[in-house]
Amino acid sequence: MSCLINRSLTFKYPVAVAGDGIYVIDKNGNRYLDGSSGAGVSCLGHSNTEVVEAMNEQAKKLSFASTVFYTTDIAEQLAEELVSRAPAGLRHVSMGNGGSEQVENAMKLARQYHVDTGNADKSIIIGREYSYHGMTIGTLGVSGHYQRRELYEPMLPDSFKIPPYFEYRHKAEGESIYEYSMRAAGYLEEKILQLGEKNVAAFICEPVVAATTGAVAANSTYFKRIREICDQYNVLLIFDEIFCGMGRTGTLYACEQEGVEPDILVMAKGLGAGYQPISAMLFSERIYQELLNGRGYLMLGHTYMSHPVTCAAALAVQNIIHRDNLLENVRSTGAYLKQRLITTFGDHPNIGDIRGRGLLLGLELVVDKQSKKPFDREKQLWKEIQTCAMNHGLMCYPNQGTVDGKSGDHILLAPPYIINEKECDELVSKLEMTLNELIATP
Repeated sequence: MSCLINRSLTFKYPVAVAGDGIYVIDKNGNRYLDGSSGAGVSCLGHSNTEVVEAMNEQAKKLSFASTVFYTTDIAEQLAEELVSRAPAGLRHVSMGNGGSEQVENAMKLARQYHVDTGNADKSIIIGREYSYHGMTIGTLGVSGHYQRRELYEPMLPDSFKIPPYFEYRHKAEGESIYEYSMRAAGYLEEKILQLGEKNVAAFICEPVVAATTGAVAANSTYFKRIREICDQYNVLLIFDEIFCGMGRTGTLYACEQEGVEPDILVMAKGLGAGYQPISAMLFSERIYQELLNGRGYLMLGHTYMSHPVTCAAALAVQNIIHRDNLLENVRSTGAYLKQRLITTFGDHPNIGDIRGRGLLLGLELVVDKQSKKPFDREKQLWKEIQTCAMNHGLMCYPNQGTVDGKSGDHILLAPPYIINEKECDELVSKLEMTLNELIATP
């Protein structure tokens, strides 16, 4: 029996020993096409020697420097790179280690901003139902993924949520996209007024919801109205781009496609492509100036923030993405993969919706298309899909809770940015074999 505690105490995990482009290889020589980049992380695929060399070179020079005492050239270079490509208003960067940590930092920053500007009553963070922002107590508090919250409910802070933007499930018959977008955004204003505008500090959401609902995107109408509401009531807008950002949807920052700038933006996963654990938080000049005029420092920090080796890895990843024009590949190959999914599964009786942007795509599973009824929660179809897909040499990212945070299954696909059309064909073929084995076919 292994001494290592993994996520499951009973599942016997294959042992990964090597990577080869978009494939992971286990110790028995089995090759798995990484159709989800792990959990949306390995955007450059596996074993990129250029990134490894950048890490080695930095480690030879300086492996660690505490931010209590120092900054480093490599951290400064990464910050400049991120800001240079960010929406114009986001001019300042704080580095961290993981997504959950960075969402916590964003919430703390929002609180400090309001206190430093004389609005100490503002402490409430509003989130959206069926969202996911991390596994710490604080981030679970603003998340709407009820299965992940359930065990810890007695420990969580008060939770304030509005309905998500989810056209496939929530748009009324006969309602236009514009009408639905305005109605969905209007829930935020209603919640702010219900809680009292003097009490609400921030609203947090994912521009494209990944793990919990399977690549559900909104549109610029929705987010522009959200931005207006936040401005009207002095509420900071936080975009969680941990999964959907750093090129995953076809632009470096997912919010670029909405034409809306948040006050705070958090990123992780694709920032370092899994070569080192790293995250970052960007925030506006307005926030920076208020903090500078207030106490003059941030009330947050972690031991390994701005770690030189992690920054070297992330900078190398970003340089490769832009040098090799991988964002264009995300857009073009993502469009090809989406069309292959529609061609293969569009008429499948148990695929209700195929959606997403770039190389962040989702398939929602239903008992039948007309009713959109989800499969029985107890069936745990998502787990069966994950296991069966791996038996066919495919890593995908199924999940449950799509419909209401508890019921409903979907499959999330998020392959590395380097994937080509032939490999997309292989991915779809292996997914087709998986679904043919588990559920009905046309």
